[in-house]
Amino acid sequence: MAKIPMLKPIVEIDGDEMTRILWRWIKETLICPFVDLKTEYYDLSLPHREETGDQVTIDAGKGILRHQVGVKCGTITPNTPRMEEYHLTQLWKSPNATIRALLGGTVFREPILVPCIKPVIPTWVKPITIARHAYGDIYEGVEYRVPTAGTAALVFTDTRGKTRQEKICDFEGPGVLQSIHNKDSSICAFAHACFRYALDKQQDLWFAAKDTISKQYDQTFKGIFQQTFESTYQDSFRASGITYRYTLIDDAIARAVRSAGGFVWACKNYDGDVLSDMVSGVFGSLGMMTSVLVSPAGNYEYEAAHGTVTRHYYRHLQGEETSTNPTATIFAWTGALRKRGDLDRTEPLIAFAHALEQASLEVIASGRMTQDLAGLCTGIRPVILSSRGFIQAIRLQLERLLEGGSAGGIG
Repeated sequence: MAKIPMLKPIVEIDGDEMTRILWRWIKETLICPFVDLKTEYYDLSLPHREETGDQVTIDAGKGILRHQVGVKCGTITPNTPRMEEYHLTQLWKSPNATIRALLGGTVFREPILVPCIKPVIPTWVKPITIARHAYGDIYEGVEYRVPTAGTAALVFTDTRGKTRQEKICDFEGPGVLQSIHNKDSSICAFAHACFRYALDKQQDLWFAAKDTISKQYDQTFKGIFQQTFESTYQDSFRASGITYRYTLIDDAIARAVRSAGGFVWACKNYDGDVLSDMVSGVFGSLGMMTSVLVSPAGNYEYEAAHGTVTRHYYRHLQGEETSTNPTATIFAWTGALRKRGDLDRTEPLIAFAHALEQASLEVIASGRMTQDLAGLCTGIRPVILSSRGFIQAIRLQLERLLEGGSAGGIG
């Protein structure tokens, strides 16, 4: 079989630990034998980020700006133990936060559903999509360890030199400070992205924050969302039979666990980080969630929403076989390949992405799966496969689909 051509490259962003191992296996087994893969490669492993002073992360983000489409492996955001483990000169920032700050936009995360994997919350019969703002909050925060007694203040100086100051706290001794910020322009772009996505999905949109406590920060989000809805989307939502609602985030969580699912849940940056992990865990595992950053300029970055699976990596280094779920990483690749095909009008590439997704889901539906899914499986007796065994099973199923010319949906 001749390899499927690619007209333009995608930006390939490699990562760390077990996800880096899975990344290589997926490319070698499921993509390169079938696609004439063209990528612009960036190594965001922690040692290489250290070696380049983290310039490689900025370069990767700029690569996506040039090529429009990127696919990213799981990466480490170091804490103090990681700093010591990897002999770092500093605690480098989250690479995801750096790239998202360059691209802007919104991260949409949706669970990957298979009939034999039932959600932990039985009423969730429809998927919930988390729409996560991709700018600001603690990811762009400034922190300071207060060493002694003193007064902390928030100071703003406008372009004319006029200064306003608000006292934060009188410290009677050591403590800690953190500032966060956001911009009206970014919040507005976030709101538009969420309303458009809900219309495309034909699903209700929720936005949840805590404006009763955060009377400026969260209130600004609430106001911009409401103004954007009333000025631009209200009539379209009404015609489509879907609704928009704002609610306090604690109330939204209580409502969500009693719901049937089937809605888009817009969250600030940190809230979306936490809740997307919760939603993916309920529907299966962190290895069963798609994640795509959509920027206002029409750039796309696909990734797996989970971490680098450190525990499995150390077992792998000891020569053990692991049962690490690669599904989300496979779907990151298929998402990027499909979008590249969409932009370049390369139908065979789009069809291949569909076929690879279908093959992955059919293998799981047949009962062959990784350890994380076996406990949630119903109706069939699961066969637990190693990471490599699971990828090889997908390869065989993919070959059958491609040889038979069938790559439809899965029921």
